[in-house]
Amino acid sequence: MRMAITREVSAQIGRCELSCRIRETIDVELARLQHRRYEECLNALGCCVHRLREEPELPDSVFVEDAAIVLDELAIITRPGAESRRPETQSIAHALRPYRLLAYIEAPGILDGGDVLRLGKRLFVGLSRRSNEAALVQMRDLLAGHGYTVIGVPIKSCLHLKSAVTQVSADTLLINRNWVDDTAFAPMQLVDVHPSEPSAANALMIDGGVVFPLAYPATRRRLQARGIKVHIVDVSE
Repeated sequence: MRMAITREVSAQIGRCELSCRIRETIDVELARLQHRRYEECLNALGCCVHRLREEPELPDSVFVEDAAIVLDELAIITRPGAESRRPETQSIAHALRPYRLLAYIEAPGILDGGDVLRLGKRLFVGLSRRSNEAALVQMRDLLAGHGYTVIGVPIKSCLHLKSAVTQVSADTLLINRNWVDDTAFAPMQLVDVHPSEPSAANALMIDGGVVFPLAYPATRRRLQARGIKVHIVDVSE
């Protein structure tokens, strides 16, 4: 059974790191309700949800993907680009240790999991404010014996690579080409986000379907027109 590691929303999420958005008031209880419904969606799709306890002093800790790159052979514990997020990796490493060998990104490398897109044995790493060339070089060294190719991809105007492009089927990516150059991803087919929804490329593929935010109906229709099954979640907070 596939395991999905999640974490309860921090009561301090209103103090989260921000780079590409203006700060707004967050309704913590609504965020927690929406997160529980996201977990229910994962469970309905066949995932065993392992929820970690809240980390009250780590505002961004609900975003567990940034703390580790989990591959079949090992898990790479990241060194997040925002210093305030680096303590998040400790509990993620503890949760993963029973299931994977662990490797670590070290200084001067910085890496957020949201900057890593896996397409089979190709790992695309967004070169961003949160992930750098030094981490990319370390990833190549750590994975040298496992057959992976690690490819750096510059991004612009967004926080992470997977803000700009994610996989939505075996041969298809959802992409905002204003934020990332599409040429690196050949021969994958591409679905463009709707122009009115620039942030809509952030999707999660699970077993032939896609978990996708309620907020982007025009892009959702583009996915459905390709025959992609979409599981909608409200993540407004």
